Amino acid sequence: MKKSLALSFAFIALTGCGTMNNALVEKTKTIEYYRIFDIKTQADRYTVADSASNGLGRNVHDATEARPIPTSGELPVKADRFTLVNPFEGSKLGALMSGGGGQLGFKIATCDKASWTANATRSISGQSELKLTACLFPYQEGYHLDLYATFSKKEGGFMELSRMASSAMVGTPEEWTEKTFLDIVRQIKNDTGAEVSFIEGYPKLEGTPWIDSGDSVTSLN
Repeated sequence: MKKSLALSFAFIALTGCGTMNNALVEKTKTIEYYRIFDIKTQADRYTVADSASNGLGRNVHDATEARPIPTSGELPVKADRFTLVNPFEGSKLGALMSGGGGQLGFKIATCDKASWTANATRSISGQSELKLTACLFPYQEGYHLDLYATFSKKEGGFMELSRMASSAMVGTPEEWTEKTFLDIVRQIKNDTGAEVSFIEGYPKLEGTPWIDSGDSVTSLN
């Protein structure tokens, strides 16, 4: 009830000020997220991959996973990192798909030397589709979990109030993206007792939410 009243007041405020014209313009925004976590554990790659898979499955509609054969018998001192590439770069199709004004262009995350990889999607609140890539990179002290996701969302226009009401009930695309990331990390931490720390990411991650069990949105049934 409080969220509904807040949404109503917000809409009334918009109709009474100079931002009304801007609010009526429907905009499509493409958002990028990435997170890299350090997972210090002696658990083997099979256990950690199983945990990552179970955590991912809580929030996506479909996933494609792989467990590549190790190319070296020795673990590296430093974990590898995901790479963003445009598979059509240099081609005529690539030129057409390159990011212009207001676009990010076509990118895919690659996970060379990872012990577990996953590509997954889910529809978020009927508003947009989340596309996620996860890479688990082993190294001598444990693993790095690299997570990359993109989604597009609409804002403004005459449907904005409906979108705001839906987000208030089931969560925003941003909240769903963060939850999908964190549930993977939490599952690994719970199953292995790993020491988890945040290395880097965008947008900035506040606090240590992978330690907390509380969620602002509901798990996918």
